Amino acid sequence: MRLLMLGGTGFVGRAVVADAVHRGWEVTTFHRGGAPDVPGVRSLRGDRITAAGRAALGAGEWDAVVDTWSGAPGVVRETARLLRGRVGHYGYVSSRSVYLHPRPAGAPTAEAAPLVAADPDGPATEYARDKRGAEIAVNAAFPGACLLARAGLILGPHEDIGRLPWWLLRISRGGDVLAPGPRDLPLQYVDARDLAGWLLDAAAGGLTGTYDTVSRSGHATTQTLLAACVAATGADARLRWAPAGTLLAAGVEPWTQLPIWLPPGELHTALHGADTRRAYAAGLRCRPVRETVADTWEWLSALPGVPQRPGRPPVGLDAAREREILAGL
Repeated sequence: MRLLMLGGTGFVGRAVVADAVHRGWEVTTFHRGGAPDVPGVRSLRGDRITAAGRAALGAGEWDAVVDTWSGAPGVVRETARLLRGRVGHYGYVSSRSVYLHPRPAGAPTAEAAPLVAADPDGPATEYARDKRGAEIAVNAAFPGACLLARAGLILGPHEDIGRLPWWLLRISRGGDVLAPGPRDLPLQYVDARDLAGWLLDAAAGGLTGTYDTVSRSGHATTQTLLAACVAATGADARLRWAPAGTLLAAGVEPWTQLPIWLPPGELHTALHGADTRRAYAAGLRCRPVRETVADTWEWLSALPGVPQRPGRPPVGLDAAREREILAGL
């Protein structure tokens, strides 16, 4: 198989490239050159935002392309048009954020649920609309030959957003750790490597259509995730569980100050309540949470610093604020 990876040096793109190289595929990456490639690939340089920047994609043929773009939908539209007729299968990593929330009463569920309005020709506006606009653009350029993988929370080695890394680093310092309840709250996510493997299997098998690509609800819980962090780091850490209402009353911001956590309610259901039967029937498999956490810690602990995607603010609760809340429990 000949694979073109648009990107390929960070997180999901890197996992796709590493898996494809391991399979013995012929892999070409296209990116701006800001980070090193996985060894064993052919690299093209360019910035796909402009026509001149896409020039390196003007020649060549591939069996499949994988795209993770999260900016202006018009960039995906132009890239897909440029590759039309020279690529057999277009895999686009989208997001479950494209669903309309709250969902209207009586509306369809799963992949048929109502979607946000979006413009495939437009500039970058808002994450959900950008992803949906890119979906429309891919469908228009590759009708019947594209795969839309609507991922949710993505974890695993090389995560450059900082959610699981923050928990691992915090727990590695030991002591009392503020843990957001309820502890049995179900989580849905996908390890970037499992997503990558599924995308490549789909490309090789010609799978098309739209799929919610996350684990089954309850594949992990807040408790199993944080307990796996304690086990992986080997730290002398004690999880101090606080009710969701206590944390919210203290002004703690879900998702950002305590990464991954969302209290029970509409937003939690939207992120962690996906019906994933279609993706699992199409071969998606998700490794145990303890493996994702342990492998992420092994990667993270070997780094000189904390990886952070450019333009993304750091996540996590200030240590002094954590101590203040713990003192009141």
